[in-house]
This record gives sequence, structure tokens and C-alpha cells, in this order.
Amino acid sequence: MTDVKTRARRAAVTLTANAEERIAKLMASAPEGAIGVRLSTPRRGCSGLAYSVDYVTEEQKFDEKIETPGGTFYIDGASVLYLIGSTMDWVEDDFAAGFVFENPNAKGACGCGESFTV
Repeated sequence: MTDVKTRARRAAVTLTANAEERIAKLMASAPEGAIGVRLSTPRRGCSGLAYSVDYVTEEQKFDEKIETPGGTFYIDGASVLYLIGSTMDWVEDDFAAGFVFENPNAKGACGCGESFTV
């Protein structure tokens, strides 16, 4: 019998420590029934796709699941191809706070930064 070695598949999105910490805070105050948060890329904005992070109450069949120290992070199965190789960070300054994405698949973005195209 031949030993088959399997290699763990890298997650489509890398979460920074700040993003993981924010997910933990979101899950600490999550509504009843929430099992994690999901990243998706709905169609909207000037460029076509936007990033959306929402609470999720049930796993979807094709979601990618990433366990973090503070809770489960899901990536919408239909969005994974747009996000492969991306990094998700949480950034706060004096004027704004939010998730920030470094996405090597994005070919352009609208002027306001709300949407992107691949």
C-alpha cells in the first residue's frame, strides 16, 4: 500500500490579526442564532462587485469555512474565485473603521472605493 500524503489547502482569504480580533468582537455581540460571519461579493456599486460581511445563521453547502480564535469565518462559495489570494484586515483611525481588502484579482475599483471589478 502506498502512503498518500495530503497537503492542507490554503484558505482563499488570509485574515490579519486585526481582522480575527474584529471577528471575535462581532461574535461576542452577535445576535442569537449566529454561528459566524460570512464574506460575500454581491453585485453593486459603480464597478460591479462589493465586499459584504454579515452574520450567518447556517452553513451553506459551498461556503469555505475558516476557524479563527474568536469565531467561524465563512466565504460565500460563489465569491471564492473573486477572492483567492486576498488579505482581509480591520483598520481604524480617527475618522473611519472597517474591513480593508487587498485583492490581487481586482482589476479596478470605483473612485469612492465601495466596489471593484475583476
